[in-house]
Amino acid sequence: MLSISSITIPVSPLGPENPLPPLRTLADPRGGLEATAADAEMAAQLAYGHAESLLPYTFQDGYGRERAERELKTAVLDNGILRAEFLLEYGGRLRSLVHHASGRELLHKPPHLQLANLGLRNAWFAGGVEWNLGTFGHTALACAPLHAARVIRPDGVPVLRMYEWERMRRLVYQIDACLPPGSPVLIVHVKVYNPFTEDTPVYWWSNAAVPQTPGTRVLAPAERAYHFSYDGRLRRVPVPRWQDADQSYPGRNEQAADFFYELPDGQRRWIAAVDEQGAGLAQVSTALLRGRKHFRWGTSPAGRNWQDWLSGPDRPYLELQGGLARTQLEHVRLAPRSSLSWTEVFGLVEVDGAHGDWPSATAAAGEAIERLIPAGRLEAEHETALAMAAAVPAEILHVGSGWGALERKALAKRRSRALNLPATPFGDATIGRDQQSWLSLVRKGAIPTPAPALPPSSYTVGPEWRALLEAAEPTWFTLFHLGVNLYHDGDREGARQAWERSLECAQNAWALRSLAVLESDPGLVADLYTRAHRLAPRLRPLTIEALGALLAAGRTGEALAVIDKLGPADRWHGRVRLLEARAALDGGDLVRAKRVLETGLVVDDLREGEDSLDALWWDYQEQLNPSGKVRVRDEQRLPCRYDYSVKQF
Repeated sequence: MLSISSITIPVSPLGPENPLPPLRTLADPRGGLEATAADAEMAAQLAYGHAESLLPYTFQDGYGRERAERELKTAVLDNGILRAEFLLEYGGRLRSLVHHASGRELLHKPPHLQLANLGLRNAWFAGGVEWNLGTFGHTALACAPLHAARVIRPDGVPVLRMYEWERMRRLVYQIDACLPPGSPVLIVHVKVYNPFTEDTPVYWWSNAAVPQTPGTRVLAPAERAYHFSYDGRLRRVPVPRWQDADQSYPGRNEQAADFFYELPDGQRRWIAAVDEQGAGLAQVSTALLRGRKHFRWGTSPAGRNWQDWLSGPDRPYLELQGGLARTQLEHVRLAPRSSLSWTEVFGLVEVDGAHGDWPSATAAAGEAIERLIPAGRLEAEHETALAMAAAVPAEILHVGSGWGALERKALAKRRSRALNLPATPFGDATIGRDQQSWLSLVRKGAIPTPAPALPPSSYTVGPEWRALLEAAEPTWFTLFHLGVNLYHDGDREGARQAWERSLECAQNAWALRSLAVLESDPGLVADLYTRAHRLAPRLRPLTIEALGALLAAGRTGEALAVIDKLGPADRWHGRVRLLEARAALDGGDLVRAKRVLETGLVVDDLREGEDSLDALWWDYQEQLNPSGKVRVRDEQRLPCRYDYSVKQF
């Protein structure tokens, strides 16, 4: 059975999207990576495919920690053995997978949806199974709607098809999920399609969050794993014992960790997390999805703080992950006008002897997985799913974004039918407000010019859009967007000229801020940001960037003066208060810094791995003890409320 339903839970509102184009280069975790442990194939894939920019997406950073009851639209599959629930407005997240006979929830399912800064676009939430396409990190579509449709197999089994146009890599992807009668596993078929004539880098990881107890054990058919830590080294380590501990028990280890299991060629692709009785979630796939990983937050105060923030107190979890490459630092190559397809399944596995020695435990788990989903049956389901991947939907169940439809129209302008795809239709009716201006550019060669005081609401990049902008009438708005396209293409000087011409047409904060990103001199950067902020003083993301620029230039007094003039909503925002404390501390005003730090500072969008909060606290303590006679880090402990600095080996 496939039905459309809803749930009502406390949700952290996404808030307004950040309208500033994300011009800064995406962080590359491979930078300076010591990877002598990589073989030739891995080394090649490590060197390939890094995305320089998040464009055309924007950041989703307007959320807070306040939550309100909200109804969320869901798609539900149920065959009497399993019940699967998907969040159609949040990236198609598989929120729940319940085993009816035992009443067991197989996934980590927080009672609320709390956003935090862990995704490519900032906003992300914990729980369930997420589908990550794009580049290193949680998908840009984690907090965005997907298209959903009903497809009917020849045997009458309903299939939930979720699909979308991935704008960063310019790929179409679809997820076909079903629960045939009698099936003890949820069957998920994924297809990633490159409709164009150039190779495209592909990154995919399916991440399943599961409950964690001290007795939870992660099992995978491997004797070695790759481990990547914050010291910038990729190691090949033994499994399960390393660093004098059994790493297969994540709830017994203090430090956070990522372990990418090295599954031997010819070995079935699976990973499982089982409880003290040997029961839990198993994820199994066809051979193409070759990577397996387990992630843990660790049991340190920082790890607990992150989990409490995301899921509520006493709800620890770990993640089981499966990917196209062996590690998450790699991309694979997708040839022109071709696709990658695989099938993965999720179900309850029960393993006798799961807590014995590693060889016997993994052998027992392999046998249990063969009973759950025999290899032959998985291959048969994969062949059925491959045949169904091109089937035309019988019914549209939910509408995603209008970007696929807009891109189809832009391509049609150049007589390309690359996105005329009956199996994943991007209909004209899906085009909404964010696409209307761009639709005018496609149809008329012109784009409505808003008042310069209004921030842009969306962006497009790519050869079609650059050509249309170059041919359009030069207004402040078209020149600004042309600069964004040139910047995205690596033409920094062309971008500078376009933004300077935009300013000649009309003074606007958006071109000034973009020019600031181009500059390297801290004083000039601060000057440009100051001019931009005067034109848009109520735009919080611009305020935060301007304050950061003033601090980098050593102009703490100016930064504090800007803060003092802000309205209440911005003045008391956590990120602004963090910058206020830093400015006060750098300017020697310990009283003002104390007022922020000792009354409690909550930074809603603190980034995973960011150490600005604990660094601020220690700098403050050291200034309180200027003689240096006491090493405060030896004599004191970081207050628990400020400890979010997760440490790996």
